[in-house]
Amino acid sequence: MATLLRSKLSNVATSVSNKSQAKVSGMFARMGFQAATDEEAVGFAHCDDLDFEHRQGLQMDILKAEGEPCGEEGAEPPVEGDIHYQRGGGAPLPPSGSKDQGMGAGGEFGGHDKPKITAWEAGWNVTNAIQGMFVLGLPYAILHGGYLGLFLIIFAAVVCCYTGKILIACLYEENEDGEVVRVRDSYVAIANACCAPRFPTLGGRVVNVAQIIELVMTCILYVVVSGNLMYNSFPGLPVSQKSWSIIATAVLLPCAFLKNLKAVSKFSLLCTLAHFVINILVIAYCLSRARDWAWEKVKFYIDVKKFPISIGIIVFSYTSQIFLPSLEGNMQQPSEFHCMMNWTHIAACVLKGLFALVAYLTWADETKEVITDNLPGSIRAVVNIFLVAKALLSYPLPFFAAVEVLEKSLFQEGSRAFFPACYGGDGRLKSWGLTLRCALVVFTLLMAIYVPHFALLMGLTGSLTGAGLCFLLPSLFHLRLLWRKLLWHQVFFDVAIFVIGGICSVSGFVHSLEGLIEAYRTNAED
Repeated sequence: MATLLRSKLSNVATSVSNKSQAKVSGMFARMGFQAATDEEAVGFAHCDDLDFEHRQGLQMDILKAEGEPCGEEGAEPPVEGDIHYQRGGGAPLPPSGSKDQGMGAGGEFGGHDKPKITAWEAGWNVTNAIQGMFVLGLPYAILHGGYLGLFLIIFAAVVCCYTGKILIACLYEENEDGEVVRVRDSYVAIANACCAPRFPTLGGRVVNVAQIIELVMTCILYVVVSGNLMYNSFPGLPVSQKSWSIIATAVLLPCAFLKNLKAVSKFSLLCTLAHFVINILVIAYCLSRARDWAWEKVKFYIDVKKFPISIGIIVFSYTSQIFLPSLEGNMQQPSEFHCMMNWTHIAACVLKGLFALVAYLTWADETKEVITDNLPGSIRAVVNIFLVAKALLSYPLPFFAAVEVLEKSLFQEGSRAFFPACYGGDGRLKSWGLTLRCALVVFTLLMAIYVPHFALLMGLTGSLTGAGLCFLLPSLFHLRLLWRKLLWHQVFFDVAIFVIGGICSVSGFVHSLEGLIEAYRTNAED
């Protein structure tokens, strides 16, 4: 018995010793020293050969990808949607010969020739989107929501900041080396990836429709607010609000001839600075009447019928998700995107909350849909003229974006196009293409004439497309693409945002539509 135990212990000791010796020998062999045994030497040499062949194969793949032309005879065309990763964690390369390769902001993954923007410049672009002139409707949201409206301004900022981050996370995946690389370039690409392989283009079409609706509704709102502001600035003139809208549209008609936004972009900074000055003037006037502030009017109860409209107004004022993928792709340091989103939304939340609260405290129950209509006549005329100028100069941006989406979706050359291209072989816009652009301008005018209600239209748009693009789709795409990598609290946040966003969207859309119908009936009776 004792002999048997000693034999087993000896075998175990020998096995442990051999394993330890093999590990030490392997370590020394990797460091360049001679292996302990010939068998180990052969094994490590075989591993080295495999590793050398693997690295040589990768180098040859890279050389082939850089040196071989795509149109070479006998070469197989790249499969649509096929992703080729770059070694070193870079963005995936677009297919050779693609029109997106080397483009600027509109190119795939930002392009390599276009100068990159800093985090401050990216933050300025986001600020322009979420702190535009539509904040003029926020005091009206406080009128129907009270303190809950203020909470909603904070809540919407937090949620939109979070969904912006998870939307960008959907652009990235891990490659075969475990490195996180950018494999998608736009909101549409994310949507298509979620619907693949059964419906590879369905998601992109849904996002395109939502983008077109939001952009066109934004153009309509600019025409509505221009007519509203001019009518309330000069009430003594025999010109109705509809007539002012027609005059504004006549000024905007040359937008149909736009081929690029170089001329318009020169005024963007001036418009933004003018808007900040206007906000400061409004707040300064409100502060001058601080002794008369009606704190008792700010209550905790809400107007059940009109508060859902306020939700749409607040959500619409935060919409920026449409262009975030392109913006992040053009940043010098994409790792600073999260920090940029944090401080821009914190600043927007503070400024919007203060502006809405101070303006409502000043006018209380007399707060109008566009807060500048509450200003005294002498100040109102000056402020409103600047606002009209800003609205007219801001109109070409969403109009041109809507035209581009329509042209790429319906009028591009190719087998998938529904209609022939709007441009001729020499790059000139065809006559019927120009007619369609003019028709889009006229359509915004007709909508502004027949539905001249700024707050209701803003609430309807925010509930229909704003909630979808900012709340519903980002959380759904995040769950669909990154389900296996999400922690439990991330899944909880995504599901909660989707459910709450869906409820708010449906409720806001129904009540905004009811409000528009009621307002239309009232106008018809008058």
